[in-house]
Amino acid sequence: MSSTRRAFLQRAGALALGASGIYDLADVIPANPAHASSTGRRAPPPEQHVLGEMRLVRDNGIDVVVPPLHHQVVTARLRIDPTRSSLRAAQAELEAALQQLEERYRPSPSGLAVVVAWGLSYFSTYVPMLADSTAFPLYLPVDKRASINTRSADGPVLALTDAIAFPSDPPDLVLEQNDVVFHFQSDHLEQVSAGAQEVIRRLDGMFELTSVRKGFVGGGFGGGASLPKRLATAAGVPGAASIPERAELFLGFTSTQHASLGSGRIVNFETIPGLTDQWPRGYFRHGTTMHLSHIFEDLERWYSRFDFSERVERMFRPGLAVKPGTLTVSEGPHDLESTSRLVRDGRTRLAVGHSASMQPANRVRRSFVDNYGVRVAKGAAILQRADFNTLDNPFFWTAQATQDRHHDTPAAGLHFIAFAPTSDTLTRVRLAMDGHYPDGTTLPTWWGGPHQAGEGFNAILTPTHRQNFLVPPRRHRSFPLAERV
Repeated sequence: MSSTRRAFLQRAGALALGASGIYDLADVIPANPAHASSTGRRAPPPEQHVLGEMRLVRDNGIDVVVPPLHHQVVTARLRIDPTRSSLRAAQAELEAALQQLEERYRPSPSGLAVVVAWGLSYFSTYVPMLADSTAFPLYLPVDKRASINTRSADGPVLALTDAIAFPSDPPDLVLEQNDVVFHFQSDHLEQVSAGAQEVIRRLDGMFELTSVRKGFVGGGFGGGASLPKRLATAAGVPGAASIPERAELFLGFTSTQHASLGSGRIVNFETIPGLTDQWPRGYFRHGTTMHLSHIFEDLERWYSRFDFSERVERMFRPGLAVKPGTLTVSEGPHDLESTSRLVRDGRTRLAVGHSASMQPANRVRRSFVDNYGVRVAKGAAILQRADFNTLDNPFFWTAQATQDRHHDTPAAGLHFIAFAPTSDTLTRVRLAMDGHYPDGTTLPTWWGGPHQAGEGFNAILTPTHRQNFLVPPRRHRSFPLAERV
């Protein structure tokens, strides 16, 4: 790519940070009343991924976590010299920019929360060796469980590994290799745009933008039509007319039940005893891994092919009795499926619920006390999600339009973000979604394939991109390990 073309694309990417396009229509939804502004200033948590001042609402008698309304994800590659002085200067500049944002906006839904995460390419290219002669990747967290199970001749398995293609993924899936990703989220669209512009502008020349991804979630808990309903309808997306008025996400059902999300610090590297080597004094203590992917959702097929009871069956589990029109369905510890029942449902009913399929891999099998002395009950969820709907196709802006198959026509989709204590933990859960379990159990083959005759939940999903990142603790979020090079 010529330098002129590269410069043009970077200007276009910078403009995309502040542009809204069809997302301007999100202004018709006021900031969620469940996220009232707080007084006083408390120090943010040591974790980047723990968002403060989250609120709960009761829907259908179930506690629901209310996520921020507006989101923007920015991916980039680094354009700095891989030298000690350059890294340390970049580290200081990025940290100053982030602290300035935190002084202006509280890191909360009513303010602006920012997560900065780093790809394996950052560590291998820019931190090949520390000053104490520890070479990449020996300074990264180790996944002890995966290392024992794998027993690879290549050495221990890292807690951060590259994303892989799963059985139901299409053959043209893009496995990305970005150096860094920023996730901005707030109840206020203008604060998301302003924060992204400020950080990238201040770091001009250090990053080469690769994509800008925008989206929304919720907005219906306070009454009236939600953002997914209003924006999909305004965009003329096929199937939008069938989205329930108060739907948190395009597919209708509420996905942020408190009981279905990992709570507190459970996704931290160091929290679960014996999982990684970061307890008690690891450099990446209070950090985690982050999975980012984009998925197209076939709303027309979802709503026209299946009636309400069939959607319940595919989203949750066969035989579940739910009152028509219900959006929030219980997913507590007493609602969990066993692997044996999943196998039985797959063979006899030719259907397996999406949530149920992942529960054997994403729920605690037996109670334990974590390294912080907190009792984690059997059936508790592990993964924390921060996914949001989008009309990007597949991204709002990309520097690689041909490779990313970019199109200006709005399309219903999901930017999926999940935090997990190790990449292997996420992989286990995602393989379970395709019917493959750690104990060797496999569901019927029709379930795992894309768009198969069985019409499982996967039939309405088409992933396009995937990548895994390491989320450092807040104290090391800016160019981690640069101070040790």
